[in-house]
Amino acid sequence: MSFSQQLRQEADPIFEAIFNHPFVRGIAEGRLDREQLMHYVKQDFEYLNAFMRIYGIAISKCSDREDIAMFNEQISFVLHSEIHPHNNFCDVAGVTYEELQGFPLSPSAHHYIRHMLTVAHEGTLGEIMAVLLPCPWTYVEIGAKLMEELQPDPSHPFYDWITFYGTRGEGVTTKLCQRLDAWALQAGEEEKKRMKEYFMLSCQLEYMFWDMAFRLEEWPVPQPAAVV
Repeated sequence: MSFSQQLRQEADPIFEAIFNHPFVRGIAEGRLDREQLMHYVKQDFEYLNAFMRIYGIAISKCSDREDIAMFNEQISFVLHSEIHPHNNFCDVAGVTYEELQGFPLSPSAHHYIRHMLTVAHEGTLGEIMAVLLPCPWTYVEIGAKLMEELQPDPSHPFYDWITFYGTRGEGVTTKLCQRLDAWALQAGEEEKKRMKEYFMLSCQLEYMFWDMAFRLEEWPVPQPAAVV
């Protein structure tokens, strides 16, 4: 069993909890409140901005062009393609994408971003790949499961969201897994332990991100300005 397969096996309870989370089930059933959709987009817009910056830090630690190309391709994907599922949520909520940009981070989103940024600045390239991997991996599996379960047609309110993630195939998930497995072969035990720790925490924070959106999570005392 490869290193990434070991990680996926250990994280399976978290993946299953994500699949069964009421926000994800709300996507499947086409039933989410307007405020929940808006809260998700507000937070994910800022999260993906941070994700692109982390890809940039990863590029600064790459030693070959193949890895640089992989991370650069993902920056372009987030910047130009991942706006489509956001627009689907905005359309259902009856708002424009631009109206939901520039809002303060909720506690769970703030925690997740800071977790990834800390690893990006302090960790190895292998540790960065481990901390990034749960995001694309959980989304591609959610999309595949919803495609299989629903076989949606364009009448489904979240057809664009489901098909966007459900028809992408493995994509960056496979690339990151392969690169992570190669890195793990030459990594020491302490580094592999950190890679596992960061991966598992990102999985937990993926669940918390969905929960944050569903519960409309905010800071206990309102924040007057964005916290980044």
